[in-house]
Amino acid sequence: MLLKDAIASVSEGNDLKRETAEAVARSLADASVPGEHKKAILLALAEKGEVADEVAAFASVFQDLATNPGLSGTEGAIDVVGTGGDRSGSFNISTTSAIILAASGVPVVKHGNRSVTSKCGSADFLEALGINLKAPQTLRQRSFDELNFVFLFAPAFHPAFKEVVPIRKELAAEGKRTIFNLLGPLINPGRPDHLLMGVFSASWVSPLAEALGSLKVKSGLVVNSAIGEGGVMDEFTCAGANRVCGVGTLNHLNGTISPVDAGLSPCAFDDLKGGDVAQNLKMLDALLDGSAPQGLIDTICLNVGAALWITDRADDLSAGVKQANEILQSGVVSKWLERVKAVYQK
Repeated sequence: MLLKDAIASVSEGNDLKRETAEAVARSLADASVPGEHKKAILLALAEKGEVADEVAAFASVFQDLATNPGLSGTEGAIDVVGTGGDRSGSFNISTTSAIILAASGVPVVKHGNRSVTSKCGSADFLEALGINLKAPQTLRQRSFDELNFVFLFAPAFHPAFKEVVPIRKELAAEGKRTIFNLLGPLINPGRPDHLLMGVFSASWVSPLAEALGSLKVKSGLVVNSAIGEGGVMDEFTCAGANRVCGVGTLNHLNGTISPVDAGLSPCAFDDLKGGDVAQNLKMLDALLDGSAPQGLIDTICLNVGAALWITDRADDLSAGVKQANEILQSGVVSKWLERVKAVYQK
């Protein structure tokens, strides 16, 4: 009766109370609940328009249902991640930013998956760099201890999702987004203290910041970049205006940040375009040797700089960007990538 009552209420335009939303989320993970009921509530929520409390409730439940990765020493860690779904076909900006942060000594607990709407997802990219997506707990811990980096491959940590996957695929085939298109960055089983989160729509920046606040993220930023002609990206870019909202210690921030505000120049979106795994690996090499398009270099520095600010390694965004540029030019990232191979081949 829970789902039937919830469907009726939501269909009338009512938001779910936090406790009810949590119960609905748990019912979606229940194998005994009929698929048509699950589909109906997801559609009803999408048509009404999900709100921050509903997203936070779902995130809290599915994070609780996730497998504990068994990591220690992760205090102060960050995840740099996007919801995906922007269909921009860009380079792996968030993942590369996370790599640079780890190489510079910032602890990173990265959560991600293979590509869904692009040719190269975070998992595809990291696997090509030598990271074992299905590493056992001892290897995950060693990676975090020695590299300041651990990757949590989403399918390995969210067994409850198997009860929702068929419905999500069915709805995706119909071209319909659901609340699950927002949850990935919110349900990192490693529960990092800090988060730089990109989202596919500017309308979701403020609600997701509110949701993250209720999930006790210590500090973070939620961002969406408008890149012209209706295009968007789920990360900071120098190709447009960045709609940003802060979380935790940065919750005073709510507005727009341009590349100029961070001491950078605007760029064309073409500078940020990616390709398949092989193409993106070549772009990473170009980034590290300084031959990449300046717009890509600046955009990476903008994201790394924001993360340094979030983790209190920089006083503000401009200082973070300057520091990011120094890190990129120092050669530490190339050395870090060599250590990746050593750690994962032991």
